Amino acid sequence: MNEQSLTALLLQVRTGTLDVSQALDLLRRWPVEVLESARIDHHRTIRTGLPEAVFGETKTVDQLTEILTAMLRTSSVVLATRVAPEKADAVLARLPALTYHHTARILTGNDQHIPADSGQGTVVIVTAGTSDLPVAEEARITLELFGHSVATIYDAGVAGIHRILAHSALLQQGRVIIVAAGMEGALPSVVAGLTGAPVIGVPTSIGYGVGAGGYSALLGMLNSCSPGLAVVNIDNGFGAACMAAAINRKT
Repeated sequence: MNEQSLTALLLQVRTGTLDVSQALDLLRRWPVEVLESARIDHHRTIRTGLPEAVFGETKTVDQLTEILTAMLRTSSVVLATRVAPEKADAVLARLPALTYHHTARILTGNDQHIPADSGQGTVVIVTAGTSDLPVAEEARITLELFGHSVATIYDAGVAGIHRILAHSALLQQGRVIIVAAGMEGALPSVVAGLTGAPVIGVPTSIGYGVGAGGYSALLGMLNSCSPGLAVVNIDNGFGAACMAAAINRKT
């Protein structure tokens, strides 16, 4: 239950279109709905401005089905991250109202409840290479589900620096910029040096040998001399999207 739906419920009680017993029945699941496999935090949107999301990587098909079924009953968007394709197929067989985004490995639902025009401006998402797309798409879909406008610049790494320089105008228009990069993780530093917008670096687990599953990119970004650059955890496109949404939202 978000602030908008709670306000609507209270107005219905005041006007008499919903009696008190019906309202109490709806509120019994607020702020926490206790399931067999989870405790759903329906109050999170009111507290933080962001709805609860489900981390699906280690959850079973039964657990995801139970949790997402409960979330589909609400007036909020539904989002489950890190869901493998075979697991998603099994969940979709039970919950056809959901949509699976293969590159991002995300299940979404309740698109009718996507907030309209939540942001002050556009969030620009940049990747160094095509291999960074799963992380970038996780961020893009999350932001769009939260009601934010998104533009993308994909495969514009420093090995061909002219590729990102060609998009200088779009970078200047971004209210917030997310940059996903693996290898040495240099691209966020370059982008932060080209714009005054907040830049969120996402190190990705792309690279050889001493790339060490993204640690080289992480350390490179943390040691950047470019001002205005903050860094989230390795491969955390969802976390970057949440931070961008917090910066970009109107209220």
